[in-house]
Amino acid sequence: MKTKKMLSHKKSLNILKKTNALLEGHFVLSSGLHSTKYIQCAKLLSYPHISKKICISLSKKIKKNFKNFDLILSPAIGGIVIGYEIGRLLKKETIFCERVKGKFKLRRGFEIKKKSKVLIIEDVITTGKSSLECVKLIKQAKAKLIGFATIIDRSSKQSLKINDKLISHMKIQVPTFKKKDLPKHIKSIPVSSPGSRFIK
Repeated sequence: MKTKKMLSHKKSLNILKKTNALLEGHFVLSSGLHSTKYIQCAKLLSYPHISKKICISLSKKIKKNFKNFDLILSPAIGGIVIGYEIGRLLKKETIFCERVKGKFKLRRGFEIKKKSKVLIIEDVITTGKSSLECVKLIKQAKAKLIGFATIIDRSSKQSLKINDKLISHMKIQVPTFKKKDLPKHIKSIPVSSPGSRFIK
């Protein structure tokens, strides 16, 4: 079944809630910032038959905004599934990088060819820190970054470190706080650190 139109914000939120991908509590994000909400796209993508509509919608936005590229690069762990699915839909080669002693490296025989055009895809972007680490690999390979894509952009003007073109399936405004600026009502809630950057 083909999706003719891109999904509305309301329908997308309903899908996030249906798959328990939108969590509430007190979270330390991969960026180090604190928040009362956490988008766990792994939960969304664990239901391929439900998340399919979001993946198709994002692939259409990518096709519209990035006319020509050769390769999709995603950061492990969060970007692997969405990178693969968008690569499948757009018929593009898709690879991922993973942390080795805290730094992103290409392993498993993956390579970025010189002068190739590379799109970085993530599941969620808050500051863009992981994506910017991927950019270093593209520069080392003497390839060209064409931009960034993500399922959910939850960045703010203050938090986002990306200056290049960024597109998302949906934008969600979620307040984030530095540890020293936490409101009292958040301090009383036990902390969770769900981001993959904390995995040793």
